[in-house]
Amino acid sequence: MLSCRVVDPVNEPVAGAEFAVSDPTGRKVVSGGTDPYGAFMTMLPAGDYRLAVSADGYAPYRATALVVEDSLSSLGDVTLQVARPPEPPAPGDWEIEPAHSSIAFTARHIGLARIHGRFETFAGALRIAERTERSAMHVVIDAASIDTGVRMRDDHLRSADFLDVRRFPTLEFYSDRFVHKGGSRWAVTGALSLHGVTRTVTLDTEYLGLGNGLEGEVRAACRATTELHRDDFTVSWQSMLARGIAVVGSSIRVDLDMQIVPKAGPEG
Repeated sequence: MLSCRVVDPVNEPVAGAEFAVSDPTGRKVVSGGTDPYGAFMTMLPAGDYRLAVSADGYAPYRATALVVEDSLSSLGDVTLQVARPPEPPAPGDWEIEPAHSSIAFTARHIGLARIHGRFETFAGALRIAERTERSAMHVVIDAASIDTGVRMRDDHLRSADFLDVRRFPTLEFYSDRFVHKGGSRWAVTGALSLHGVTRTVTLDTEYLGLGNGLEGEVRAACRATTELHRDDFTVSWQSMLARGIAVVGSSIRVDLDMQIVPKAGPEG
């Protein structure tokens, strides 16, 4: 049996830290997470093992452990060090690069299987402030560009029963509230306008840092998720529910993968 307790630099337990235990060949033999008290315990045959521990906002931890037969092998307290946040984008105007970005969603189909889709056409701009928390962003999505891989379903989603793209041709998100949650995690809160209704939405965001494109241009990347409830946007489709033909569940998960590049100045 192998056990340990995961704590932060001030000896507070780290709940939900992820564990991966591998044998000497690198094959993962067990994985799991710490309990609310930071504790982790697992049954393992006698042998040598490699342990990897990770948690949001902390640097990865790696160690080796020897498990002895009919004995408890304890690593004691494993202390995770706070990770240095990735360098933020430089202050100024940036724009989303659609070719390396995606806006996808997942919903239940008649309460059973999941359907996956995406919006193919969108644009967005960000103004990065000297203090990143004071930045702002504006994203516009072409509602008619919805694509779930089934033409008949997509036509129905564009119709007045669902997105009603003739009356509401775009979805828009505007935010000027960026809250640092620690490490690479941010909460980006703003107003989402969909189907003629505006609601407050928070994106759970992971900032992935800076990189360079094929031509050497600087770019930044992030991932974000949120959950939308269709009734919040008056998309309830009660007549369809009454007929028993609702095709989308009450909540929809949205996943964004974004790369941004500095906005090009006017030519000339």
